[in-house]
Amino acid sequence: MGRLIQALLLGLIGAGIVHIAVLLLVPVYSDRNAWSRISAYGGSYRFHVLETETDGRGGLHDPLFQEAACRFDLLDGPVRVTAAGNVPFWSVSIYNRSGENLYSFNDRTSTDGKLDLVIANPIQMIDLKKDLPEAAAQSILVEEDIGEGFVVIRGFTPDQSWQSSVRNFLSDADCLSLPM
Repeated sequence: MGRLIQALLLGLIGAGIVHIAVLLLVPVYSDRNAWSRISAYGGSYRFHVLETETDGRGGLHDPLFQEAACRFDLLDGPVRVTAAGNVPFWSVSIYNRSGENLYSFNDRTSTDGKLDLVIANPIQMIDLKKDLPEAAAQSILVEEDIGEGFVVIRGFTPDQSWQSSVRNFLSDADCLSLPM
């Protein structure tokens, strides 16, 4: 009887470990991640205004924010992200291909409330700092050791009167590879 209880207990513990491991590996093997959703909107190096999914699987969408995303690959060179316009609040986040948030800031920490950001890997950043282009003199420089990634800009829409202004801010944003 004791050996039966011991075998059942060992089986339950083993099954628990397997189930926990499977749950932790689901995001790694999932095709429905942020990268694939953003890829479905179109090519790299241009912002795509993200629409709310209407099938109920869209996650936690905040109706007071509009979002745009741009995919990039630092193997092509540093990326410069710019946007200007009259919006009540914006924030920007940099993610790696796995969807891990690497860096974020908002309009309160930028120069004149304008979005001007350069993302580069460590070697590119050394070259950039040696000979910083005049256009990027006021840019926020972010060094990240990644290959592919994406940038998400979120604009606050407090009421309907701001809808078009925030939409224009997001759709007019630039995401360009800087030549090295």
